[in-house]
Amino acid sequence: MANDVLTRDDSTISGLDALEIASKQKVTSRAGRLWSGTWPKVAAIGIAIFIWQVVVWTGWKPPYSLPPPAEVFSDLGTYVTQGAFWHGLATTLRRAAVGFAAAVAIGLAIGLAVARVRILRAAIGSMITALQTMPSIAWFPLAILLFQLSEQAIFFVVVLGAAPSIANGVIYGLDYIPPLLLRAGRNIGARGASLYRYVIVPAALPAIIAGLKQGWAFAWRSLMAGELLVVIATKTSIGAQLTYARELSEAPRLMSIMIVILVVGLVVDAAFGAADRAVRRRWGVLDQAGA
Repeated sequence: MANDVLTRDDSTISGLDALEIASKQKVTSRAGRLWSGTWPKVAAIGIAIFIWQVVVWTGWKPPYSLPPPAEVFSDLGTYVTQGAFWHGLATTLRRAAVGFAAAVAIGLAIGLAVARVRILRAAIGSMITALQTMPSIAWFPLAILLFQLSEQAIFFVVVLGAAPSIANGVIYGLDYIPPLLLRAGRNIGARGASLYRYVIVPAALPAIIAGLKQGWAFAWRSLMAGELLVVIATKTSIGAQLTYARELSEAPRLMSIMIVILVVGLVVDAAFGAADRAVRRRWGVLDQAGA
């Protein structure tokens, strides 16, 4: 009889149950996971470089205007060994960190307030979206008028570029919290700050991270635009060096700097991707075999 029960139990493991068990039994090594996540990026970069080389071969633009990849990467190797590069990168990253941190603080505060107070939502809810859609470059005439060509002008535009996106991420995250979850939290005694700490913020965290990621993209774009327009002679930066390369018609150096800007963006995107995977893993919506 016991054997019959075991036989029936084994026979019922089919369909989705069998797929789930098979996926759990399949163990992927850390190196395998790293390679599976790396090779598509490497392939995409290789395809982009190949297309770049093909365009150069067509003679569409002269080499002094569009240099070949080999020349640009050779210049990039020289560029990253120079002290000016590291000083400029440090200045740019410091501006990005300070501006983004201020945007996060402002965006989180505004998002929480607007999401929970109906009067504020009616008053400024649509204004936040309108500010988000404004191009960062449109703020610079006002920033220069208020702060002249200074660090404050760049900071002003970076914060205005990033804060609305972060605020909208918080608002949407709180809007989609199931009311049943809030009632359950209140029933077990969560009130005020504890309700936000243990129920609201964890439930809205995926949308908040998405808002932070989008806010960083706006902050980085705003910063690059600011450094191109507001060149401070006493402080070198990545954007200022890009401006100098354009003015001196140094195409290899110009494209080397553009590659550096792209790499910084990819590194930060990878950091946000890791944070997103950690949240999804905690929520149980990430396949552990492919994580």
